[in-house]
Amino acid sequence: MMIIQASSTCTCRSPSLSHPPLRPHISLNSRFSPDSPILFLKPKFSQRAVTTRAILENSTSDSVATKVVERDLSLAIKNKASEISSDLKGTSIFLVGINSSYKLGLGQILADALRYYYFNSDGLVEEAAGGKPNAISIIENDEEGYLASETEVLKQLSSMGRLVVCAGNGAVKSATNLALLRHGVSIWIDVPLDLVAKELEEDKIQLSASDTPICKSSSEIQDQVAALYNSGRNGYSTADATISLQNVASQLGYGYDELDAVTVEDMCMEVLKEIERLMRVKKMMEEAARPF
Repeated sequence: MMIIQASSTCTCRSPSLSHPPLRPHISLNSRFSPDSPILFLKPKFSQRAVTTRAILENSTSDSVATKVVERDLSLAIKNKASEISSDLKGTSIFLVGINSSYKLGLGQILADALRYYYFNSDGLVEEAAGGKPNAISIIENDEEGYLASETEVLKQLSSMGRLVVCAGNGAVKSATNLALLRHGVSIWIDVPLDLVAKELEEDKIQLSASDTPICKSSSEIQDQVAALYNSGRNGYSTADATISLQNVASQLGYGYDELDAVTVEDMCMEVLKEIERLMRVKKMMEEAARPF
């Protein structure tokens, strides 16, 4: 069995404190091989993600204005996170959807804003397997066992609180995994497939071991991304909320050919607003259920 254990020395401080929470020590006891050692991993506590909006290096007024906008948005994100923290009560956040720079980046910014810990579930499984090449080899010889390990990791993560988890595609492909996501708030980060394919071609992102393209031509990558999307679409649609890059771009006044003008911070703010709405609805339902 694969085991994820938080160190007894780990503490999660209140979001109102000035110091970040201590990083937990995570151990994965790999079941892939009887000789596998216990791996001690220090998950990334999110650092401020680099915005996708370019900042001019000269001291022009446009550069100053851009920096001011980004600083204001960063502050707005932290303020919004602080506002919803009391209602969220440490509930974990699961981000689903095909991996993209938006999904991975906003996961870290979201964790930073909420003072949560950040994990990539695919990364944990691959690390326990001894790295991505080993994971791919295991999938080729024991795919069922690898999928069971994905479920075990998700089960361990879902039992913990104060986490932002970028869940892999396997997280939405079985009823068991989907049930585990119900332990937190699930958000589908919906990014156009052509953008995901482009990021893969340019090596800006990588898919998990179980989803890694076997071919590198542009058309084949696009076909595989489409296949991945189709295989997970039903699972994505069960998420508590959907944040679409195209919708966010439209709200900001950008067209489809200007999607790269939308920053990860823009997406993060929309996620926080949606979480706030979900918490408000939950609170209203709880109050309505109380006896008079």
